[in-house]
Amino acid sequence: MNTPARLDATFAALADPTRRAILARLALGEATVGELGEPFAMSQPAISKHLRVLELAGLIRRGRDAQRRPCRIEAAPLAEANAWLERYRQLWEMRFDDLDRLLDEMKAAGKPARKPRVRRKS
Repeated sequence: MNTPARLDATFAALADPTRRAILARLALGEATVGELGEPFAMSQPAISKHLRVLELAGLIRRGRDAQRRPCRIEAAPLAEANAWLERYRQLWEMRFDDLDRLLDEMKAAGKPARKPRVRRKS
């Protein structure tokens, strides 16, 4: 899967709180489908659908261990999403630094910071 499509799949999978909870559990170590479904008030087929979405996004991998099919988390898609988000975090930090400098300059020049305008209803 190419990177833009993989990012789309990662963020789509992470958009659901149940899938995020499943990933949080798998961050502690591998687990079976049954173990992953225990905390949720939903059917086994519903849990399996969530796992399929996570698997298609590359966020988990299902193994084969005799009678069990343990699931484990895959870090690469999360690392890619984090790297993508990191670029924007750096951008916002730079903008906040610029704002801090401007406010410091205004304070040093004796200019009061502008108060936001309040719109009055007519």
